[in-house]
Amino acid sequence: MIDVNLLLVTMKNTLLHYIIIGATLSSIVLSCESLNDIYAPREPEENQLLDGPIEGLTTQEQIQFLHGDIAFNDEVFTVEKGLGPVFVGNRCAACHAGDGKGHPFNGFIRFGQSDSLGNPYATFGDKRNQLQNKAIPGYQPQVLPEGAPFSLFIGPAVTGLGYLDAVSDADILALADPDDLDGDGISGRPHYAYPPDYVQLRPNSIPKDGKYIFRFGKKASTYDLLHQTADAYNQDMGIVSIFQPNEPYDGLPNDPEVSKRTIGDVVFYLKTLKAPLPRNQDDPKVMAGKAIFNNIQCAACHVPTLRTSYSPIEALSYKEFHPYTDLLLHDMGPGLDDGYTEGYALTSEYRTPPLWGLGLSADSQGGQVYLMHDGRARSIEEAILLHGGEAENSKNNYVNLSALEQEQLLAFLNSL
Repeated sequence: MIDVNLLLVTMKNTLLHYIIIGATLSSIVLSCESLNDIYAPREPEENQLLDGPIEGLTTQEQIQFLHGDIAFNDEVFTVEKGLGPVFVGNRCAACHAGDGKGHPFNGFIRFGQSDSLGNPYATFGDKRNQLQNKAIPGYQPQVLPEGAPFSLFIGPAVTGLGYLDAVSDADILALADPDDLDGDGISGRPHYAYPPDYVQLRPNSIPKDGKYIFRFGKKASTYDLLHQTADAYNQDMGIVSIFQPNEPYDGLPNDPEVSKRTIGDVVFYLKTLKAPLPRNQDDPKVMAGKAIFNNIQCAACHVPTLRTSYSPIEALSYKEFHPYTDLLLHDMGPGLDDGYTEGYALTSEYRTPPLWGLGLSADSQGGQVYLMHDGRARSIEEAILLHGGEAENSKNNYVNLSALEQEQLLAFLNSL
């Protein structure tokens, strides 16, 4: 016969045993979580990262973004996949780690055009040459022609490009002052050039003498992100596409080595990468630096706010954003004149680079910033002091600031 009282006592002791074990396990879990909070690396804040899509994409657009992300960041080209025979890098991320700026170590050299009229060193009908300094086995890398003018370029950050792509020509022209009619010493102008046949002209384009406004690249040498992407596959990796069908090695046509769809996915990825997010905007030092930035005329070229027009990607249409550029060419003086140019820019002219994401540059450059078109500046202050030409007055204004004011300005620039 079962002793009910003994059974109840046994059940109570068993339950108490499991409660104690459960409490012990909970304590262990809580202790691990506490240790994890103390010792584990913290997940970075959203404004510390350059990658990620813009808000408002549809499900299908998010899928295409992911396809482009894989093609841009993960795909490595080999000989079997069409790499070369001469090339600069074997994947997109080689020059844009984490979607950020490149490093002089993986920079690229362009050569041959010494004025705005043409390229006397051009081969195979190219309007400009890029030095492919690497080669697959059995081939020789290219060497710089003797006497050719050249520039070293480092890859730019690629975030927020869809916003820049969607700015109307009218808004760019509204910022231009090629004859310096307002007398401020700044005379930015759009870079008008002939786009390749395969690009789709913007519906709001304002042509001039058969040329259209180019807006991407150190000297605004490409029309849109399709032009930029197809050019990069061909010139950077030696990858032939339906858009760029000729090998950079010998100029002969070849079958496409990357699909039209993949290039389209990469273009979409570049268009829909989020804009860099600023940091510490409520910091009094940053706020003071922002006012100084405007007062010493930096904002005359590095225009803080632009607005997109219509875009086929609804999430990009009619949006205000803050890139700190005017997308115009400016004469930067003899100190930055390499004697080389592209398209119809002068050798001393460069397109105003966007400043958004500036404070995160070191994250993709090995912990040390490399600024200006060729990475020659090793700090933001050094980059400021290299400004000349139309930026000479702004540079002098910076030099004449007090030590505190200079510190405040640099704090602001690091917050972008």
